[in-house]
Amino acid sequence: MGVVSYHIRTKHHPHRPARSPGYLDWRNQPNPFRFWEGTDRITLSFSEDCTDYTHLYVPKQGDPDPFSIESLGSFLHLALGLSAWKAVSGSRWAVRMNPSSGNLHPTECYLVVPSLQGVFHYSPYLHALEKMADLPEAVSSRLRDHFGTEGFILILTSIPWREAWKYGERAYRYCLLDLGHAIGSVRFSANLRGWKMKYLNALSDEDLTRILGFNR
Repeated sequence: MGVVSYHIRTKHHPHRPARSPGYLDWRNQPNPFRFWEGTDRITLSFSEDCTDYTHLYVPKQGDPDPFSIESLGSFLHLALGLSAWKAVSGSRWAVRMNPSSGNLHPTECYLVVPSLQGVFHYSPYLHALEKMADLPEAVSSRLRDHFGTEGFILILTSIPWREAWKYGERAYRYCLLDLGHAIGSVRFSANLRGWKMKYLNALSDEDLTRILGFNR
């Protein structure tokens, strides 16, 4: 199925809305949080209050914040962490820094961190890094030498079922929309620390699948 045909078939029209399931299967509601059970977890610190909101759009001038596990925790909290919990009539749900259609949050975040010699999943619920794989020192050194600085690679993925549960065949649209929200939120958080964010387009889906171990 082509992108154009999918767009035409799943868009709203003046005389009718796009097709949807028409109901919500509450017994099979997707969990908006993914957990990697049995992994070693690194609990992260929360961000400090940021008062100069102009840095959201204009990166902080001068020396960037040094990279550390503390600054990484602050960065992830402001980019993709939880901002609040809400409750009404016995129901309770989380609100995150990055907005999501229907608050379904199909986007998951993974990191390759040379200084920690590992590949991690970021859990916003726990505000922690869950270690999925070790990163050999030789690979860590090559990454640091290649980029010329301490840093990390951030990978965003989608779980389409979280959106399909509510939006049916339009789910792919909302997955892309939420990815855009997450990228923008990551950019804002990086600006607050004076960090540079670069889009890496040399890695294929197959490369990312191997890095994250999704092929096993």
